[in-house]
This record gives sequence, structure tokens and C-alpha cells, in this order.
Amino acid sequence: MTMDFLDLPPVTRAAGTLRLPGSKSISNRTLLLSALARGSTTLTGLLDSDDTRVMRGALEALGVAIESIDGPEHVRVEGVGAGGFPVKSASIFLGNSGTSARSLTAVLAVADGNYTLAGVPRMHERPIGDLVDALEPAGARVRYLGNAGFPPLAIAPRERTGATRLAVRGSISSQFVSGVLMALPWTGEAITVAIEGDLISKPYVDLTLNLMERFGVIATRDEWRAFELPGGEGYQSPGELAVEGDASSASYFLAAGALGGGPVRVGGVGRASAQGDVHFTRVLAAMGAKVAFGDHWVECSGRPPFDAFDLDMNLIPDAAMTSAVLALFAKGPCLLRNIGSWRVKETDRIAAMAAELRKFGAGVEEGPDWLRVAPPAGFLEAAAHELPPVAVDTYDDHRMAMCFSLASFGPRRVRINDPACVAKTFPRYFEAFAARVS
Repeated sequence: MTMDFLDLPPVTRAAGTLRLPGSKSISNRTLLLSALARGSTTLTGLLDSDDTRVMRGALEALGVAIESIDGPEHVRVEGVGAGGFPVKSASIFLGNSGTSARSLTAVLAVADGNYTLAGVPRMHERPIGDLVDALEPAGARVRYLGNAGFPPLAIAPRERTGATRLAVRGSISSQFVSGVLMALPWTGEAITVAIEGDLISKPYVDLTLNLMERFGVIATRDEWRAFELPGGEGYQSPGELAVEGDASSASYFLAAGALGGGPVRVGGVGRASAQGDVHFTRVLAAMGAKVAFGDHWVECSGRPPFDAFDLDMNLIPDAAMTSAVLALFAKGPCLLRNIGSWRVKETDRIAAMAAELRKFGAGVEEGPDWLRVAPPAGFLEAAAHELPPVAVDTYDDHRMAMCFSLASFGPRRVRINDPACVAKTFPRYFEAFAARVS
């Protein structure tokens, strides 16, 4: 039975070790690339969550054979190669999985079937027009079934145009760029992808390019202005690929180490990580926490109050949410800059974060792409029994639920509404959190 809410006990201490679940970003990209490749790919350490089940279900609906070898974290994917998907007509439900929706839209737009893509109501509010516009020169035929520029979509077989160059806006979501980059090599045609405007969340595009290279496709870069994709036979299976731990999920436990003395060590990400959110450690260090690295682990310890910060969060859009909650424990106002992509996530995260932080007494100002958080006066000195509890609304957004669990280190009792929303990326999050705090 789904719980309507979860009351978190006040905590003051955090310590221990944790093996992170697999990265959502890597899991969904490798599932898709494995499906597009020639040959069979064995994936280990795959994340098992709502988002990855959406991607797996969509690929299976398209006729891709995916076999569980030893549970859902260890699977074998039989790639379809350049011949297209076996199923030429399908209706696919994508929930609220942005990584699935953007990448599958791009791939199906260069395929040879008739497909419809739909999701939950919030998915139909998340823009996709820039991605569709970018693929039109390559022959994509995509029709909006509701509001122009947004899902749901009807996709018809691609018309080959012989285009050698197309452009995609990079300022709204890096997932548009990643989707285009992953889809086009499947056509076997050489093409250049130019970036219009400033590209946000560059580490996610880096991650995409690194994984494409694991599958045999090497893009030639012109800085962040353009990428040349080679023609040829498309993707080739690497045989086996291990998914590293989720760096975004690591941020909650590393922050707990900073709040609760520590040390808290997370395994599965580290100095060698390909994920941009590992750079959340720079925020922790700037706030005065102690951070240590190995190749495949990170450890953090500390105690509030923290130094205030004024930081550009463009490279860590997901982990930046954790920073916003840590601002409650700072010595002064904190400014998160360059977070405009929050507006088009699972919810409008700037508005949602502002609303929930104000419940704790924080002074919050918000702009189109920034958030300023002034910690509540006397927050760390107040006794828990003197202040009423706070019920945190989560907006069907897994990251709202997880990052506000950290508020339980403060003087207010915390109630998380709709805690089951964490199933999107970390179904057992609250159990893992409870096991390492006291």
C-alpha cells in the first residue's frame, strides 16, 4: 500500500558506507544504445526504478529482446542494428521520464515506423519542440497531438533528405542535444550537429558522447559549437558494460555526512566518474565540509553552520537541489545561479523549492534561472520542541522528496508527503537514509 506521507525523526548524526544504485542517466542511455547496436550487450549494475522500467518497457514494445540474467540489474539486450525496430507500429507510454521521452523521440523520428508517444500530464507540459525542429532537416515527420511543441506526439516514417548539417538549441535542455547525438549515427549517414546558443548541463552531453564511443561511434568536436557524426554501420555492441553508481543520488548521503559529522562514504562513483554531478563535492568543499576521493568512492564529513555560497550550478542541475536545502544550515544567504533548466523538470523546481524552503522560515527570492536562500534566523539554535513540524510537498518529484530528507538534521520535525515518488530513481531511498542517520 502506498503511504500518503512519511514522518522523519529528528537526527543529529550520520555515518557509514553505501553502495549506490546504478546511474539513471547511464542506465537509460546504455539500454537505448544496446538496443540500437549490432550484437548482444550484457549490462551489469543497471538501475531498477520507474524511469528505467519506462525505457525497458518502451524498447520491448518496439520488439527489442531484453533478458534478465540475475534480476533487473543484470540484463542482456539483443540489439536490432541498422534494420530498424521489429515492431513498426506502437503506442508508447513514457510516464514522466524525461530521459526516455527525449531520447526515444529522437530515435523514433529517424526510424521507419508509425509511433505515438505520450506520458503523464506533467510530461505533456515539458517542451520538446526544439528537439523536433532540430530533426526536421534530417527528414523527421512528427505531429503534435495536443499543444504545439509538447507531447503527445505522432511519429511517421522518416523521409531521407541527404542533409549533412542540422542545428539544435542547447539552452533549454541538454537532453535534446543528447537525443539527437544518439539517434543520428543509427541512420548510418554522416552529419554535423551544430549547437545554437549556450549549451547547458555540458557534463550530460559529455556522458552521452563517452557512452557512444563505448558503442563504437566517435564524434569529432568543435569545442561545444558542433559535433561531426561519422557515417558507417552505426553502433556495435561492446559485449559487456558496467553501469556506475548514481552521482545525483550520492549527493544526499554526502550532504548527510556534512550535516551529521560523518564520515559517510558512497561507493560506485569517485574520481573516475563520468557523471557531472560528482562535482557537487565542490559545493560541499566551498561550504566548509571535508571531502575525500578514491577512484570509485567519495567520502564526506562536517558540521554546520556552513559557509554561505554564490555559485554557478549549471554543471550540476540535479545535485544543485541538495545545495538549496543545505542553505538552511548556512551562516548567511546563498545564491544558486544558472539553474533555468529546473523550470522544465518533473515540476517547476525553482518555484517548488522556493515554496518548500519558505515553510522552514527561509527567506527566498527566485528569478528565471536563480534562487537566493537566506537561512532562518536562529535555525540551528532553536530547540525541536519549540517549532511546529513542516509538511513538505513533493510535487510528484523524486528529488524534492530526497533532498528535503536532509532538513531532518534541523530543529523542525519533517513530514514528506508522497514519499513513494522516489521510486522514479531510488525506490529504497528512505530505508537507505534511515540506516545511516541517528
